[in-house]
Amino acid sequence: MTNPVAESSRLISLDAMRGFTIAVMIIVNFPGNEEFVYATLMHSRWNGLTFTDLVAPFFLFIVGVSIVFAFSKRMETKGSKNDLHKKIVIRSLKIFAVGMFLNMLPDFDLGNLRWTGTLHRIAIVFLVCAFVFLHTNWKQQALTGALILIIYWLVMTLIPTPGTGRVVLERGLNLAAWIDQQYLPGKMWQGTWDPEGILSTFPSIVTGITGMLAGKLMLSHFTPNEKVNYMVTIGLFTAATGYFWGLIFPVNENIWTSSFVLVTSGFAAMLLGALYFLVDILGYKNGTKPGIIFGTNAIMVYVLADIFALFFYLLPFGQKTLNHHVVDLFISTGFAPKLASLLYALLFVSINFVPALFLYRKKIFIKL
Repeated sequence: MTNPVAESSRLISLDAMRGFTIAVMIIVNFPGNEEFVYATLMHSRWNGLTFTDLVAPFFLFIVGVSIVFAFSKRMETKGSKNDLHKKIVIRSLKIFAVGMFLNMLPDFDLGNLRWTGTLHRIAIVFLVCAFVFLHTNWKQQALTGALILIIYWLVMTLIPTPGTGRVVLERGLNLAAWIDQQYLPGKMWQGTWDPEGILSTFPSIVTGITGMLAGKLMLSHFTPNEKVNYMVTIGLFTAATGYFWGLIFPVNENIWTSSFVLVTSGFAAMLLGALYFLVDILGYKNGTKPGIIFGTNAIMVYVLADIFALFFYLLPFGQKTLNHHVVDLFISTGFAPKLASLLYALLFVSINFVPALFLYRKKIFIKL
């Protein structure tokens, strides 16, 4: 039997999943009007899970899968890992630096700077997971992930928040928020707490580890159909385990609870299995082409969206910004306000699709 690692190491379905995740991220980050947004396109206020809450963990899961595909073949050569270590650190620093640059826009107010964010967390998860992958086997990775989730659960549910004398899981009052208040530099996203804070970064790393385990399965010697069956079955079991864990440690993106990791990783595994079956096995690529185009330059598209937003969302045209003018136009033609806001978000995604399509056709793939 041929070694899958020696074959083409690019999963078209993974590119599609990455691209659609980025597209949804843009939709939820840039509605036409933040006052008119469908509930499922907003993050949960605290406990619970909406469609939007799946976006960030899906991307970290994809980061984990991508690590396996990027480094497995190189590890087979059994050469020195020092060069890989250097590349991993440099890439992580570049992603983190871009995140800092976006946080400084548009005013470059260094005195009121946030040191956390989506790209920052991606950089940290990539750094840690890549090193873990280079120096452990899949069983050790699974054990590491399980231990982190259990320890995080015990820490958050057994250690009282200093100053309160009791265990609290509410906004701004839990242990993770207290640690951020003491040690997180700069501005916090929600004033007294940050959804990408210090303590919650540890379970987010496990989201990347679950992606690495999925990647290991995708590069195994199982037949394609067996891979789909295992991926979907394991994903369903993982999500169900997370659901029942959530009965005592609620599913919560803001503090990235252990139950949240399992539920979202399970959903991500099932989606990857389904896309792998449709795209890579059955060859149905037409419907996923936009996702593939976005996915081959995913982080670049994310960065461009933030830069384009300066023009579309911040630059005033008369008494309103461009996005509000367009939404008002849609409403005046008979669309409901929330639908008008969504249509504008889809239009903004389409605008970002133009440079992504140009890069794809030119076979330019920008990697930080």
